[in-house]
Amino acid sequence: MKKTQNVTIKGTKDGLTLHLDDSCSYEELKKELDRKLSESARTNVDRPLMSVRVQAGNRYLTADQEEELKDLIRSKKNFVVDSVSSNVLTKEEADREKKENEIMSVAKIIRSGQVLEVPGDLLLIGDVNPGGTVMAGGSIFIMGSLKGIAHAGCYGNRQAVIAASMMRPSQLRISDCINRAPDHSKDEDMREMECAYIDENEQMIVDRLQVLMHLRPNLTRLEGGH
Repeated sequence: MKKTQNVTIKGTKDGLTLHLDDSCSYEELKKELDRKLSESARTNVDRPLMSVRVQAGNRYLTADQEEELKDLIRSKKNFVVDSVSSNVLTKEEADREKKENEIMSVAKIIRSGQVLEVPGDLLLIGDVNPGGTVMAGGSIFIMGSLKGIAHAGCYGNRQAVIAASMMRPSQLRISDCINRAPDHSKDEDMREMECAYIDENEQMIVDRLQVLMHLRPNLTRLEGGH
């Protein structure tokens, strides 16, 4: 009978990567993982701590199973778990990812003391008055005046941008980067639509909207355009 490998161990410059077969039973997988890690630990007894990354392929691991595998790896000398990844998403994770990639369109004025927060991109048709706040997990596009606070990439997305027809914010935030819009000396009627983004030097820049097509070519999710 042909013997199959349920666990493949590959060494990298950063440690070990464990590729777990996704067609065998969980119990078979756990037994082979225990055996192979024990053998590896015996041959590397004097080595310093090694980082271990686990790739489960198309196998869904429950929270308890994931923790059990982590405990098994940690029980062997010199191993520390760096990450456990799988190609499978739960329904909740899929729903969250979908929401974070959606563009929410809202038509209203955000007045002082009001906070509007969305998980993905925000398209606001209206103004943000002084004292008002808009927050988005993605980018923020305002078809109106921004005179309050705008916080894009509020969950850590540093590629997010902020754009407004009139950029006069009390505060701009992208991820953990905070800035105020610079003073404008030109006449309000001559002002162009502007945007804010984080540049390669980790500084927030406010510039003409047209620069985004070069800086963020993948910003739009519309397909088939030219």
